[in-house]
Amino acid sequence: MIIVLKPNSSDKDIDHILDRIRELGLKPHLSRGEHRTIIGVIGDENKLQAQPLQAIPGVEQVFAIMKPFKLASREFNKKDTVVAVGKVKIGGGSMAMIAGPCAIESLAILDEIATSVKSSGAAILRGGAFKPRTSPYSFQGLGEDGLKILRDVGAKHDMPVVTEIMDPRQIPLVERYADMFQVGARNMQNFDLLKELGMTKKPILLKRGMSATVKDMLMSAEYVLSEGNPNVVLCERGVRSFEDSTRNMLDLSSVPNVKGQSHLPIIVDPSHATGRPDLIPAMAFAAVAAGADGVHIEVHSSPEKALSDGPQALLPKQFADVMVMVRKLAEVMGKTV
Repeated sequence: MIIVLKPNSSDKDIDHILDRIRELGLKPHLSRGEHRTIIGVIGDENKLQAQPLQAIPGVEQVFAIMKPFKLASREFNKKDTVVAVGKVKIGGGSMAMIAGPCAIESLAILDEIATSVKSSGAAILRGGAFKPRTSPYSFQGLGEDGLKILRDVGAKHDMPVVTEIMDPRQIPLVERYADMFQVGARNMQNFDLLKELGMTKKPILLKRGMSATVKDMLMSAEYVLSEGNPNVVLCERGVRSFEDSTRNMLDLSSVPNVKGQSHLPIIVDPSHATGRPDLIPAMAFAAVAAGADGVHIEVHSSPEKALSDGPQALLPKQFADVMVMVRKLAEVMGKTV
């Protein structure tokens, strides 16, 4: 449910409404816009049906949000949300390019990759310190040593850094080093993790689960938003299908689909979606054309030696070529890179 306040509502009026909502066992979320102030109400809305909220001083209108995701919905926020990751903005016409290796392997390798992607126009450096792998025998990441490397390299190149988190117990550690938490596809519905991340103020990059619907993804975002963290960036990274010539099926329709239903920014990861370097450029361009707020691409200086997902990584020169066209397409779409 959304409560729209009158333009001249006083702070006393607002506090009274918030207190009344809490008395009913519900959770209010205050949002002050440029022209309007609204209160989103989360919880059992049946408790509100018999309450004459419309009669409370300062209330102009009360109406229900029909979608199950309340705070993530367009009804709650008509204006596109812009998420700041360090000095980089994602959404609202600002398109962020995220690039880096799948896993952090060494200081020298990450520094080499960061040097190249930064010169090509990448704004955010990515690299995994904790790697959720299908096989327990595969490389699992360097842990805190990897986080230290990521932080040092990011600082050297003046790039904010994003890395994957897998467990609520890792939050204090990862928070010390990263500018943005990444929730991977396998953890999209790890609701305990999402709730804990919602209590932080760090931006969250939430990847779509491999068998998740758009609604599922937005409901996962709702877990983060409902705990007070508004800084959520969605990521389309492909879903499972019967096609076996690509790693996953890239659902580019999810970009305008999400934008029609939600105010949250959404980026696209063509690397995990296709698993094929020859398809990544075309899918990156298509993502920009579809209206994505950014593109997430894996880059490695020597993919054949990479410890994780080398076959789907672009070489630095290939990434530089992609960036040339991305800039042109972004300009056509009225966005800045």
